[in-house]
Amino acid sequence: MSPLATYLTRGSAAFAAAASLAFLNVQPARSAPLTEINFSEAVHNLGYIDLYVGMHAGIFKKHGLDLKVSAAGGDTQTFAAVLGGSAQFAIGDPTMVEISREHGGPGEVIGTVVQRAHYFAVASHVPKITNPKQFKGLTIATSPDPNTNYSVTKKLLQDAGLQIGSDVKMLPVNPGTEIAAMLAGRADVAIAYQPGVAEAEAQGAKIVFDFSNSMGPFCNTGIMTLPDYAKAHPDVVHALLASFEEADRMVYSNPGYAKQVAREEFPELPATVVNRAIDEEIEYKIPAQSVVVEQNQWTTLMAMQKYLGNVKNVLPTSQVVNNTYAEQALKAMPHTH
Repeated sequence: MSPLATYLTRGSAAFAAAASLAFLNVQPARSAPLTEINFSEAVHNLGYIDLYVGMHAGIFKKHGLDLKVSAAGGDTQTFAAVLGGSAQFAIGDPTMVEISREHGGPGEVIGTVVQRAHYFAVASHVPKITNPKQFKGLTIATSPDPNTNYSVTKKLLQDAGLQIGSDVKMLPVNPGTEIAAMLAGRADVAIAYQPGVAEAEAQGAKIVFDFSNSMGPFCNTGIMTLPDYAKAHPDVVHALLASFEEADRMVYSNPGYAKQVAREEFPELPATVVNRAIDEEIEYKIPAQSVVVEQNQWTTLMAMQKYLGNVKNVLPTSQVVNNTYAEQALKAMPHTH
């Protein structure tokens, strides 16, 4: 059994304890105190801008929720928080739920937060790449296998008919140092994320290829919970997803406010870098435009994870993704189409 499968088996045991916890029942926001929710994010990053906008704008509180957000340190850890009962909801790679369900464990995906792949190829001296075959002859810096940017790049190159090692070279480096390796001349291209991409652009680099358009709709980050909790507290779930739906729209309709929030969340970064990162997040439509998990988003994710060997992808989507609450939230929004 793989380490992840072993972890999920242990997590299933923790589920019984988690399900027995008594959480507050939400009441209408105007007539009752806010319902406190422990909310786990995989890592603190700009991809989750809709979460931060919802918090800063008071959207969650308007819907009766007081979110206590903490960063877990990774996708496995954030789902473990839900399995163990220390968080009612988590956001991260929703593949964790698929793996859990395939091993007989609990969990369900109830919404999406990042709707496209959050990866960019950046370079200082390489022209724009319009076809993956143009990576031929280049050295590409990525995190080591099995990190996602390595795996996604590997699949992209192989799908283009390129032989890794002969046609193109992949240079594994410590996560977070991909751009530094490129700027130092060890690689032609770096596969990186925001705000690192914007930081590289501030040093003269540019985006030469984006995975968001190459891969299309992709459930990069999902909202995860336990089915028993959702069934016992449907009003809380609905309030959470209605808040995300509203925040999603605010990110796209008011990018100036999204930048303000991002600067407050990441004060250690130059304002110009943060602003540029948000512009590019919106340009490439990376934050979710709706909390509903679209079938094409899920299909792309599962195809990728099956290719990587992380899932069997034998379960119907409806056994892993529960869009009931998200669709209710969407219908409740004014002027939806």
